[in-house]
Amino acid sequence: MYAVIFRAKPGVQDEDYEITVAKMRTLAFEKYGCLEFVAATAGEEEVAISYWESEDAIKQWKSDSEHTLAQSLGRKTWYESYIVQVVEIKREYRFN
Repeated sequence: MYAVIFRAKPGVQDEDYEITVAKMRTLAFEKYGCLEFVAATAGEEEVAISYWESEDAIKQWKSDSEHTLAQSLGRKTWYESYIVQVVEIKREYRFN
């Protein structure tokens, strides 16, 4: 399993941002097989982690034309800065 960690400093996040985020999440789950998505805000930083079955699915998601447009809008308007990390999950532990 793989995870994509998106850490960002938000800029102006308007109504279009909210609509785009919902659309991108639906697309990730329905077309590219995203397994789970969690997000949190801490201070001035937003952190979102999505989980994927394969690195190939992540690459396909990254290059989707609708996602590419959303990324462009994010750089222009919705984020001051961000970093994306793709990691492989070697082990997982759970309680309850």
